[in-house]
Amino acid sequence: MRLKSSIWVAAYLRRCQTEGVFGAVRRRGAEEAGAVFIKIALLDGNAMLYIPAPQTVYDDSRPIDRFFTPTSKEPIPEASVEERLTKEIRFDPDAWIVETEDRAGRHFLNLARA
Repeated sequence: MRLKSSIWVAAYLRRCQTEGVFGAVRRRGAEEAGAVFIKIALLDGNAMLYIPAPQTVYDDSRPIDRFFTPTSKEPIPEASVEERLTKEIRFDPDAWIVETEDRAGRHFLNLARA
C-alpha cells in the first residue's frame, strides 16, 4: 500500500521549505492516489517538469517511495511545461500539480534509473 498523495505532497513541500525553496500546491488532486506532477520554475522563464515514473520502477517493500522522471534533460520554456500540464489534467483529472521556485533547479525527488 502506497502513501496517500496528500501526505506525500505535504511532506515534499515541508522538505522544500527546510531547504529554503518556496513551493505550493497549484492543483489538488485525488487525496488517496492522484498522480503528482512537479514543476520547478527556474525564475528565468524556463522550468523543469518531473512526472511519475512508470509503475515498473516501484518496489512493494518500500511503499512510501515515489519515483519521478524529468520530461527533458534540460530546462524548457515555462509555456511548454504549462501545455504539458494542461494535457495531463485533461487525461487525468485526479492529478496533483506542485510548483516550486528555485534558480538552481533543485528538486529533492527520487529519480527513476534510466
